[in-house]
Amino acid sequence: MAPLPDPELLRPETALPGRRLSELSEQAMRCTPGCCGASTTVTDGGDEHPTAVTHPDLAGLVSVQLRTGDGPIPAAEERGTPVDSGDLLRDERWPEYRALALDSGVRSSVTLPFQRAGLTVTLTLFGFRPGALDDARHGPAQALGDLATASFVRDRHYRAALSELDQMGTALRTRPVVDQACGIVMHVLGCEADAAFSVLRRISQTTNRKLADVAAALVDTKGRGLERELVSLAR
Repeated sequence: MAPLPDPELLRPETALPGRRLSELSEQAMRCTPGCCGASTTVTDGGDEHPTAVTHPDLAGLVSVQLRTGDGPIPAAEERGTPVDSGDLLRDERWPEYRALALDSGVRSSVTLPFQRAGLTVTLTLFGFRPGALDDARHGPAQALGDLATASFVRDRHYRAALSELDQMGTALRTRPVVDQACGIVMHVLGCEADAAFSVLRRISQTTNRKLADVAAALVDTKGRGLERELVSLAR
C-alpha cells in the first residue's frame, strides 16, 4: 500500500517552497516502483525557479534543463502534459540532458506537470532501468503532485491576504494624519477635499516620498513656508 501524504504538504503555514518541494520529491520517490530518485520545481513564470532533488547527482540534470531551456521539464511546463522517456539510451531528444543523465546511470524518466492559478509545479521521476516508470503517471505521484500544487496556491493566497491586511492597517494608522494635511491644504488654497488630496499625492509622486510621510511633514510645519509650492502644485 502506498504511504499516506505527509500532513505538512497540506498546511498553508509551511514556511519555505524548498521544504515542500523536498517533501514532494521524497514521498513521490518512495511510493513509485522502479524510481531511483526524483526532482521538483515550481515557477510562476518569473525569474525564480526553486528546485529540490532527492540526491545531489540529480541537481545537474535539473540545472542543465533550466539553463538550456531544453529537456523534459521545460517541455512539460510548456505543454502542460507529462513528458517521458522510456529509454534515454535510444532517445535522441535533449542532447545535453540525455548525455548527463546517461553519465549518471539514469536510463528513464517521466516529468509530471501540475498547473494551477498561474503556478506550474513539475515532478520528475528517474529510473535506473529502461521502461521502469511506464506506469508512473497513473500512480500515487500524480495525487501527491496535485496536493502539493494546491497547497502552494493556498500559500500564495494566504500571503496575499496577510499583505492586504498589513496595508489596511497602515492605511488606518496614517488616515488621521492625511486628513489633517488635507485640511491644511484646503485652508491655504481655499479648495475642496478632493483637490487637496490630489495636491498631496502630486507632492508624493514628484518627491518620491510616501504619502503618509508627506502628510506628516505638512502637519508638523502646519503648512508654513509651503504656501507658494502648494499654490504652484494646485495649478
